[in-house]
Amino acid sequence: MTEAPFSRLQTLPSWLLGRAGALAHRLVTEALSEEGMRMGHHAVLCAVAEFGPLAQAELSRTVRIDPKDMVGILNELQTQGLVLRGKDPRDARKNAIALTPTGAELLTRLERLGEAANEELLAPLAPKEREQLLSLVARVIEGRI
Repeated sequence: MTEAPFSRLQTLPSWLLGRAGALAHRLVTEALSEEGMRMGHHAVLCAVAEFGPLAQAELSRTVRIDPKDMVGILNELQTQGLVLRGKDPRDARKNAIALTPTGAELLTRLERLGEAANEELLAPLAPKEREQLLSLVARVIEGRI
């Protein structure tokens, strides 16, 4: 007897990775929402913290958020006092986005929440299995970029 089509579907790498991705997204989204933040907010704060003041277009490319969506995210973050828009020192025609001290404090809390969500995601795996999973998934992704 052969497997039913749906049973076969559920064994495909694309199905399993998609389900794992959806679970990861849900867990992190729920964690970030404890601070009133979304994934886009977190990505922007992380990028600005890591790369320093960034031109808005460069920030959009870095975090892979559409420039039109980036405007809304930055407006929300600026309204909350988490980022500043100022003149880009490399090109006065552009705005550069910088993290405020309040934004840096929030990012620290978001990182803890994200780590806890990822810990929950990988809880069923032993430490070596976690390393192996992350290594293999990274190879799959790197092979397609």
